[in-house]
Amino acid sequence: MIDTELNEESEVRDKEIANESSLDAILVRIGEFGRFQLFNYVLLCFPMIFNAFQSISYVFTASSVVYRCNVTLCDSARSEYWEPWLNFTIPSINSNFDQCHRYAIIHSSDTQLKCSAENFNSSQLENCYDYKFRDLEYTIANEFNFLCSNEWKLTMAGTFNNIGQFIGIPLGGLLADKFGRRTMLAIGGFLSSIMGLIKSFATNYGMFLTFETFDMIVGSTLYPTAFLLAIELVGPKRRVAAATIITMFYPLGEVLLGVFAKQFHNWRILLRVLYAPAILHIFLLTLLPESIRWLLSQGKEGKAVAVLTEAARVNGKFIPELNLVNLMESNKQKLEDNAEEIYPIKDAIKVFFWRIANCSLCWFTHTLIALGLSLTSVNLGGNKYNNFIWNGLIQIPGLILPLFIMDTLGRRVSLFASMLTCALCMAATIFFAKYGQGVELALFLIGKFAITCSFQIL
Repeated sequence: MIDTELNEESEVRDKEIANESSLDAILVRIGEFGRFQLFNYVLLCFPMIFNAFQSISYVFTASSVVYRCNVTLCDSARSEYWEPWLNFTIPSINSNFDQCHRYAIIHSSDTQLKCSAENFNSSQLENCYDYKFRDLEYTIANEFNFLCSNEWKLTMAGTFNNIGQFIGIPLGGLLADKFGRRTMLAIGGFLSSIMGLIKSFATNYGMFLTFETFDMIVGSTLYPTAFLLAIELVGPKRRVAAATIITMFYPLGEVLLGVFAKQFHNWRILLRVLYAPAILHIFLLTLLPESIRWLLSQGKEGKAVAVLTEAARVNGKFIPELNLVNLMESNKQKLEDNAEEIYPIKDAIKVFFWRIANCSLCWFTHTLIALGLSLTSVNLGGNKYNNFIWNGLIQIPGLILPLFIMDTLGRRVSLFASMLTCALCMAATIFFAKYGQGVELALFLIGKFAITCSFQIL
């Protein structure tokens, strides 16, 4: 009887020691969000900002520009985009001047033709080969003459950017698992900076697209890697807040992109301003500790314990030696057990097929709409730089709201309601955009807010 009670007490004590020696328990003991975590968390916010630069800077570098035909009979070096004689020299389309055609000049024996209506044939059009630009904006459209029939080439920048992401995200995940998350974050950010700077010196269209692709191949894992490192550092009770706050730095990066694009209208200078500071990513190799969970998964228990000990020292806490020893022993056992297990991926797909299919469709739809709205923001009426900045700012409350509605309404209802709100706003623009730029922008921002909210829930 006594032996049985002693055995039960021993088992209970063993479980308590095991619980106290788990990684989460140790993180709680050293402080869930102490000075050690705060310093590293702040460092990880910068890759999130930079990822926004690299992911969507082509919105401005490969942006279309506002232009019209250069009317040789009327234009001079001092003439503006808007001139009174445009009414009889260039046809009008939807209240705007035709960008690619002008009225033909009526040739006569008079060698001193003047800029007057009688010298232009309004029933005959001719193609333009020289242009007058409205703004000081200088993108690859001006640089490589992607105007009129060649304007479609501008959209290929986004296509190649996404091809780079399609290759880079899974490849980066595999490399991060093999060489370490900190290593991948530092080297990926550094190489992306180099790719971006080389891209700013592109001498032709092919070179620009090539380095747009390479940029995303090496740097597209910055967001998921920085996100994982950030939430791994903190204790269990702080993870939801940590995950929400760090994702806010991506839309903040979009805001900063809009601010920089507003100041630097030359696409080459803009790229150098955006990418040059990212060279500092290489210093994360010395400033940032490697992921504790990755170290444990690789059987590097000694290095994981060293990181935990340093965290405890910086936070002014103490970890009993017994807890660290038990952590190492339990991790070794876990790795041995995992090596013997067979993961039934095919069975999982069979059981959860419809759920996986549904979530995959939702994810595809959300990516299409969320990215599409960001790209569309520069085409709305009004100042395109301000519109893009608003597009970034509205995402911040969209990331916060799910914290409050998911627990009260549930995830499914919250997802449905936010997706429906976005759909209604997008449909409403068809009917109400005619009432002014303010109405169009308001509907756009509500829709962007809703899709950001639902993406966070998803």
